[in-house]
Amino acid sequence: MDRKIKVLIAKPGLDGHDRGARVIAQGLRDAGMEVTYTGIRKRPDQIADAAIRANVDCVGLSCLSGAHNALFPEVVRLLKERGAGNVLVIGGGIIPDRDIPYLLSQGIAKIFTPGTRTADVAAYIRERLSETERRNAVCLQDAFV
Repeated sequence: MDRKIKVLIAKPGLDGHDRGARVIAQGLRDAGMEVTYTGIRKRPDQIADAAIRANVDCVGLSCLSGAHNALFPEVVRLLKERGAGNVLVIGGGIIPDRDIPYLLSQGIAKIFTPGTRTADVAAYIRERLSETERRNAVCLQDAFV
């Protein structure tokens, strides 16, 4: 990817704890990404709208309140509904291991749990977006054959 990766970090629902989200936002900025942080207590539709307005490559959702199984998939659904289904969506926070398979099945690309290094999050985003770029280039190339 030749341009800066754009990431939106959001706190869906009534969760008011945002230290981790702020740490991730700053870590991704330090890694050279353009990061927008929406602040706390955002509805899924507000997050999807902000992601579309900012034309982001990735949305990072953080939840500590236990509402991740409802809120994360709703953000994915709204992005798809509004024509932004290509946006990479990742999640993090206090998420029990038993909930991770469900979230992945709902379109969340990866769940990062407490203790994950910000460098690992940045590397994952870069790798996934690089894979997408390579896939799109192959599809474009195939269209001209």
